[in-house]
Amino acid sequence: MIAADQHVVLVGMMGAGKSTVGRALAERMHRPLVDTDQLVEASAGRSVRQIFAAEGEAAFRARESAALTEALGSARPVVIAAAGGVVLSEANRAALAASGARVVWLCATPALVARRTARGSHRPLLDGDRHGTLARMFAEREPLYRQVADQIVSVDHRSVNDVVEAVLR
Repeated sequence: MIAADQHVVLVGMMGAGKSTVGRALAERMHRPLVDTDQLVEASAGRSVRQIFAAEGEAAFRARESAALTEALGSARPVVIAAAGGVVLSEANRAALAASGARVVWLCATPALVARRTARGSHRPLLDGDRHGTLARMFAEREPLYRQVADQIVSVDHRSVNDVVEAVLR
């Protein structure tokens, strides 16, 4: 059960639906949505792809950590759609644990994520072998998502509303 004063943090692979589910969940809970990718882009004044190109992945990850810290520091309970790679940092995993937030892993199979990420060019990590990259990323990140998650919700073959209902249970 989600406490009235508790943040809800959605984690998972890119394309798992964190932003989409986050919007629906935030509306349902009458809370603001904080999307850490949007925070990163707003603070940098450029897109994620442009940040990767100009500053590299390490600089993007530092910005991602700062965005997570900012979101978790909100005085008002919010729904946070966390960037897919946020769990790669041990400091971020510790911050999630220390925050008291309800962390929900939106678990999507690599096949579903590959289909969902086929459109668009805003995911620089998927340039080249998208399927192979996603499979490697899932293998690397799955234990980290599992480590931080208070709840695991499978998103495969479910509507946004079904996923929101599962998060709220």
